[in-house]
Amino acid sequence: MSEPSTQPGSDDEVALEAAIVELLAERSPGATICPSEAARRVGGEAPDGTAAGDEPWRALMEPARIAAQRLVDAGEIDVVQDGEPVDLATASGPIRLRLRAPS
Repeated sequence: MSEPSTQPGSDDEVALEAAIVELLAERSPGATICPSEAARRVGGEAPDGTAAGDEPWRALMEPARIAAQRLVDAGEIDVVQDGEPVDLATASGPIRLRLRAPS
């Protein structure tokens, strides 16, 4: 992943940031979401009969990671693997997002 940007992103990235925060606010404290949940909320589900892999939300996965990184940089969320915070730029494999605990 390239150097994170604190500048406002595309309309999709802004919508994804909002979706991430909304989804996490709907969960109990300490709960996590998968970035794909935000992508699905913004991009929508595919109509019946759509081939696997052609769902509209899949194109939003990289923008979802970019949106997540901006929220990390703003101190709002953590990216976690196995319940532990990780650096999104170096994380490999599935990640989860959670609201950052107040310090």
